[in-house]
Amino acid sequence: MPRIAIEYCTQCRWLLRASWMAQELLTTFGTDIGEVALIPGEGGVFRITVDGDQVWERKTDGGFPEIVVLKQRVRDRIAPARDLGHSDRGHTSKTETSDS
Repeated sequence: MPRIAIEYCTQCRWLLRASWMAQELLTTFGTDIGEVALIPGEGGVFRITVDGDQVWERKTDGGFPEIVVLKQRVRDRIAPARDLGHSDRGHTSKTETSDS
C-alpha cells in the first residue's frame, strides 16, 4: 500500500495546512493508501511524497498545491485509471498549477 508523507515547517506553523491536506487525501483515497505521515521539519519546507517520490515541493513548484492538483498528482502515482469525479472536471491538465 502506498505511503504518503507530508513534511511541513514547524517554524512556519504549517501543521494545520499539512493535516488538512492529509485529511483530504485520506477521504478521497480511503483504503487505496496505507498511510499518510506528517513529518515536522524546518526552514520553510513543505514537501509531499508518495513512496519516496516527490509529488510537490513548495519552493520548486511555487507555493502550496491546490487540493485538486495534489489529488491528481497522487492519483497519477497510485491509481492512474481512477476517476476523481468533480476534481477532474474543468481542469485541462492533471498536473496543472496555479501559474497557468
